[in-house]
Amino acid sequence: MKNILLFIISAFFFNVAIAQNNAIKITNLNTNKEKIIKENRRITLKTSDGRKIKGRLKLENDKTFIINDVLINLADIEELKRNPLFTSIFTTGVLVYGGVVLAGFSILVGVFGESTAFLLTIPAAGMVYAGLKSTNFNKNHKIDKGWKIEIISLSD
Repeated sequence: MKNILLFIISAFFFNVAIAQNNAIKITNLNTNKEKIIKENRRITLKTSDGRKIKGRLKLENDKTFIINDVLINLADIEELKRNPLFTSIFTTGVLVYGGVVLAGFSILVGVFGESTAFLLTIPAAGMVYAGLKSTNFNKNHKIDKGWKIEIISLSD
């Protein structure tokens, strides 16, 4: 019984040890700078027909991948950008919370003090809008700006 259990555990360990992970390699043709986005990472991309797709990256084969159950050919990509979850949550939270606090503060000061404090509701509304729009400050990799996208296999 111990031998069977040891065999099963070692088979799982061996499978994990030799497994290869797929990723997207983005290369700048001018500077030869490379960036690698591993599978199951959040990305945002724009296709040649104008669609914007956000979701987790799942690689199908060496020419296609899937995002949110949409099959995308590698040749159809116009621009690609990482979209980390922490950055999305942090920027949305800070901007919306800051905008609401600023709006509340400006209304309180405007009612009980200086009436020009109501003007602070304008940037507060802008902060709330920017937070709800979910801004992404990561670098955009456009094909027409000299970036080449290819699918590679990584070995750990």
